[in-house]
Amino acid sequence: MPKIRPSWSWNTNGEGMAPPIKSNILRSINHDEAFQGGGKVAVIDSGIENSHVAVGDAVKGWCEPIADENEMIRYEFDRHSDLFGHGTACAGIIHKIAPEAELYSIRVLGKKLSGKGAIFAAALRWAIDNEIDVVNMSLGTSKTKYFALFHALVDETYYKRVILVTAANNSPRISYPSLYSTVISTACYDGIDENGLLDFYYSPNPPVEFGARGIDIDVAWLGGAYMKVTGNSFTAPSMTGIVT
Repeated sequence: MPKIRPSWSWNTNGEGMAPPIKSNILRSINHDEAFQGGGKVAVIDSGIENSHVAVGDAVKGWCEPIADENEMIRYEFDRHSDLFGHGTACAGIIHKIAPEAELYSIRVLGKKLSGKGAIFAAALRWAIDNEIDVVNMSLGTSKTKYFALFHALVDETYYKRVILVTAANNSPRISYPSLYSTVISTACYDGIDENGLLDFYYSPNPPVEFGARGIDIDVAWLGGAYMKVTGNSFTAPSMTGIVT
């Protein structure tokens, strides 16, 4: 039985979207020199397991937007952990590529890996207002009522030089903010082997701009463990690490 691939992704057998083009830009540079210094990276997700060896001591701050019944937002800044494992996976990928980057955990997803559009937007708002350099957002919303709100926020990140890296939906449906033109949008490309940490492909055809590793990869998870996963979610932190 053939393996189900995430939507918007590319396969080496030619199925899916038009084939992307491989970038060799990072092949000619030294990884350790290229990724010195790092920057501030916000991971908007389910939290980060701060003690996981794959994350090291990289987490430097925590934020959790909370909405009341009227969708009025307040922020909590107590140290928190990961409620699901997804955020730890993303953080581990980023840390492996850009070990000097400071990570900021913005928790918006719960134990069932679900959340509210208003909370997502509030998380992005906080990142914009707090001098974050790169935002990893391996999530989104398909609810059209948030289209204008996210569009405005994404444009603001662009003009304030905050880089927003997003993952396309795993299902064949439009989601925001991954398909806006001012974000870096990513999806899986299955032609990258496990040693191609810095390999990526770029697409001249919308809606997704970059293909990265996301097929059967080992990622950090809860309890200090690791899991083998597939999904567009895990391509975004690869590109986040590269652009940091």
